[in-house]
Amino acid sequence: MSKTFNYFFKIANNNDEFEQIYQLNYQTFSEEIPQHEQNAERKLIDPFHDENTYIICLKERELVGMVAVRSNRPFSLDRKIGPVEESLPFTFKQPCEIRLLAVKKEYRNGQVFFGLVQFLVKYCLKKGCDIAFISGTVRQLKLYRHMGFKPFSHLTGTEDARYQPMFLTKQTFELSLAGRTMKKDFSFLPGPVAISDNVHEALNRAPYSHRSEHFHETITATKKQLCQLVNSQYVQILTGTGTLANDVVAAQLSLVPGKGLILTNGEFGRRLVEQARRLGLRFNVLNKEWGEPFSKEEIVEGLLRETTWIWAVHSETSTGMLNDLELLKEISSDYDIKLCLDCISSIGAIPVDLEGVYLTTGVSGKALHSFTGLSFVFHHHEVGPSPILPAYLDLGTYMEKGSIPFSASSNLVEALHSALENISEETFVKTAESHQWLKKKLRERGFQLVTDGESSSPIIVTIELPKSIPSVEIGSLLYYYNYHLHYESDYLKARNWIQIACINDYPVAILERMLELLSMAKETFFNAAYQQSSIFPY
Repeated sequence: MSKTFNYFFKIANNNDEFEQIYQLNYQTFSEEIPQHEQNAERKLIDPFHDENTYIICLKERELVGMVAVRSNRPFSLDRKIGPVEESLPFTFKQPCEIRLLAVKKEYRNGQVFFGLVQFLVKYCLKKGCDIAFISGTVRQLKLYRHMGFKPFSHLTGTEDARYQPMFLTKQTFELSLAGRTMKKDFSFLPGPVAISDNVHEALNRAPYSHRSEHFHETITATKKQLCQLVNSQYVQILTGTGTLANDVVAAQLSLVPGKGLILTNGEFGRRLVEQARRLGLRFNVLNKEWGEPFSKEEIVEGLLRETTWIWAVHSETSTGMLNDLELLKEISSDYDIKLCLDCISSIGAIPVDLEGVYLTTGVSGKALHSFTGLSFVFHHHEVGPSPILPAYLDLGTYMEKGSIPFSASSNLVEALHSALENISEETFVKTAESHQWLKKKLRERGFQLVTDGESSSPIIVTIELPKSIPSVEIGSLLYYYNYHLHYESDYLKARNWIQIACINDYPVAILERMLELLSMAKETFFNAAYQQSSIFPY
């Protein structure tokens, strides 16, 4: 067991853990609480074992505490008091049942109980449950209350083993001692990201009209901040996500004669191809393996006489690849080709110079650390309205109206304006330092990185796990510990990848704790797979 963690909470997933569950179940509910008859094997398998998910607490490899949760009706409590909803004055949508909450006597200092319930609450909320029911032994009612359980209905059981029906909700937990001592969440996602107090404050100001002089002044100042950040002459702010901004770029490219070349070496390059097809653009595609950089020779070879534009992703978040901006600018200059870039993940995280770039997209979330909902298109040339483009996709319409052609949110613009004030050279330095530190520590712990050379983006680290160690289970386990890694996107699941974004500024102690958990999670799945096979491919 790591020195960082006295106890390790997880979901049981191997034979050794299940054997210890049977033993603790017997010790607690046959020997200590005479609810079940004793037997020579000193093991008790729950009748709902196949339906249970067991959350357990380990000290070294010893199981010292457990709790089971299931969602199938009828619950055991339904059988004792009738349908539980009939005993409560309020309604709920997705209940679950908690059973077999047990801790070995020598570990009943409260820490294990609280840890099990805190883990349990995160698990239930992730599964969409809005209430949990339990039959709590009357011997521990005070402890149950400290964890947020509320009694209802009448006692059940026998004279020797009395139980109190209880329920737990998100609200009752948050008001309890266990809820108030729950550790805060740490996000290692590329978005949404941590939001500073001044940005929260700006968002929460009273909304005002987008036609007011004050709004015009605020959005003009915000556009100036954005242009200075990336060295662009103009920017238009759109109400929508990065997909909208890229659609606006595609719409502009539909007005450009000739043919295009789209570079793709990851999921977001693939999405550019899809957006270009939907807008009916004429183009070729230069495909590379995910995470592989483009060479100058490959790009030049992909150019045709009629090629008039190139479209690429700068920081390919799906892999952690940073495509070479200076190389792309050099090629576009040498061959007089319009360069368009998706800089959605790079703006605000690393220095970006858009001189020589025709059209570029960005967003208010991610590395700018504001709220999702605004996107941008940067450009150096004046753009007039087009009579053939949909108004919402027409960059010229935005420029003509000062980025206020339609209704806009003063709250989102105020928040973005405040967030931009927080961006500095120090921001870029911290992001790069965190990235280098994380890569070094991950390599030392034996993790395989998808992009690990000069072309790796300092914004995110991508870990490739062996098939026998499921990325979704690893990510979920860290989520239950309040560490949010990036693992739920379909393109990551398909490759069994997990990602750590570096755009939040966390102390080294937080990073080390996250890495320790990640290593322990990997080890526990290694042990589970080893028990099932004599050959472990890692």
